[in-house]
Amino acid sequence: MLTDDAITEVVRLALREDAPWGDVTSEALIPEEATATASIVAREEGVLSGVRVLRAVAREVDPLVEVDVLAADGDRFAAGQTLAALRGSARSILRAERIALNLVQRLSGIATLTARYVALTDGTSAQIVDTRKTTPGLRALERDAVVAGGGRNHRFSLSDAVLVKDNHLAILLAQGFSTTEALLAMKARLSHTTHVEVEVDRLDQIEDVLAAGVDTIMLDNFSPDDLVRGVEQVAGRALVEASGGVSLDTVAAIARSGVDLISVGALTHSVRALDLGLDVAIDVASRGRGFATGFAAV
Repeated sequence: MLTDDAITEVVRLALREDAPWGDVTSEALIPEEATATASIVAREEGVLSGVRVLRAVAREVDPLVEVDVLAADGDRFAAGQTLAALRGSARSILRAERIALNLVQRLSGIATLTARYVALTDGTSAQIVDTRKTTPGLRALERDAVVAGGGRNHRFSLSDAVLVKDNHLAILLAQGFSTTEALLAMKARLSHTTHVEVEVDRLDQIEDVLAAGVDTIMLDNFSPDDLVRGVEQVAGRALVEASGGVSLDTVAAIARSGVDLISVGALTHSVRALDLGLDVAIDVASRGRGFATGFAAV
């Protein structure tokens, strides 16, 4: 669950990075009393994520800036659609602009890509899940964006659940342990509430893993045909997750194999930020400065 504290921590760090001693351009150029109305407008269609982040950026920069959100996380939007409006100090809006756009663009890109993967699994029981291949420091936000796009979350961190990978097994086998006995010994040291998942990369490894009574088995880089064979071999004794080689071109075939979960690192590790813009109108004529202008801020 994405907490307000997690959002605030990210936003404060981003603002310190972007304006450690203030915004020298706006403070030198824009009158202090200038007010503005700004609209966040979609330049392309997509799925929205980051509404709470947008509010947090405005609040951290200037609590007096008003934010009117016109769409919710998970909503689909069209190119040209206005997603939110901000009103208040022109300097504050300009200072908040880049951080707000950077975060909302990236999170909406994740939600949009996730929605595309989910759509390609329609008619199957497979669920799209994320991975730990997230941007350092942004994991909580990016995982929330996956949910906004209709996906589900895998384990949050190394502390949440057991996921035995090929490198773990290679080290154990080099020490002379069998897969089954090593997994059973591990389970004896764990709480009964700890979920255990084990990765395999060959069909002949499945029975040794299942003999240890694991909860999920990950079939890594299996062909669609071998995924079908793997699902048949597991026969409901554990959840089956497919991983590796997953793309928009391959996900439908993977989903039709009968797996329960499909983990997709691309949802977060190489996603393209959506094109959103901030259109600003400044009006200080009422204070005697006598100018008004509208522009797309960059």
